[in-house]
Amino acid sequence: MLRRLITIALILGLLAGAGGYWLLWASAGPEEGPHTVIVEEGSSLARVADQLVAAGAVPGSATTYRAMARIFGSGDPVQAGEFEIPRGMGGAAVLDLLQHGRPVQRLLTIAEGTPSIIVQEKLAALPLLTGPAPLPPEGSVLPDSYGYQRGETRAAVLKRMTDTMDKELAALWAKRKPTAVVKTPEEAIILASIVEKETGKPSERRMVAGVLSNRVRIGMALGADATTIYPVTKGKPLGRMIRKSELAADNGYNTRRMAGLPVGPITNPGRDSIAAVLDPAETDALYYVADGSGGHVFARTLQEHNANVAKWRQYRRAKGI
Repeated sequence: MLRRLITIALILGLLAGAGGYWLLWASAGPEEGPHTVIVEEGSSLARVADQLVAAGAVPGSATTYRAMARIFGSGDPVQAGEFEIPRGMGGAAVLDLLQHGRPVQRLLTIAEGTPSIIVQEKLAALPLLTGPAPLPPEGSVLPDSYGYQRGETRAAVLKRMTDTMDKELAALWAKRKPTAVVKTPEEAIILASIVEKETGKPSERRMVAGVLSNRVRIGMALGADATTIYPVTKGKPLGRMIRKSELAADNGYNTRRMAGLPVGPITNPGRDSIAAVLDPAETDALYYVADGSGGHVFARTLQEHNANVAKWRQYRRAKGI
């Protein structure tokens, strides 16, 4: 009889202990918070438990939390990423968040046609990144939205941008059409950067690329103001009229003075502009001028072009520009 009573007492004690652990596991968490925890790729449950306790995100010891996670948790691996744990979140909910929730998403967006000097400024302005912000070579960054984590280096984020450009350019180059005038991927980036600056209308990219390709093909000057401005501002807005001295400058970029492509890109072109120069529109046009709608009107001959320019000037006068 005594042995039976001892056995029952032990069982009740174990049940009581398990119940206590369950209450600790399922109950509300610390009143302080929120807490930020960054889980690195391949982290074990033991390492994450240490992080949670150190951050004050769960009560008790790391050993206790790890044991409860193994007894009561799902057994799924924890995800890598940055997690924000709200105040009062219980141990069970914390584990579920780390296993199945969404990490904090931090994005840096680089718009099409953003010059490298602005990319550098954007990286430098992100307070959660560390280290210096390198100046990427012009045309080496693919415009897109890039995720980053708290504490990551600016150089690492930039490398993702340039690696993405390298991969995308290789894929687009492999699909280039025989009508493309550019001979190398580097030339494709240069011409695409001009297309990016010459039109903000997506439907015109291939047509503008066709006109510029025609000019390159016959040895005619491209005559793109954006290339003339680039040595002055490194891609930032000029904010004034181009000076005669700048139009006459011989600097490797001034396509009003020289024929062919400039010596380098003038911005970071997007996928569509790169694709446009690798598959330009088939056209006889050699000229274009703004039409007042955000787009351009195209012409085959100088006579037609001069008439279009006259209409554009008349439009500007009527608008008081």
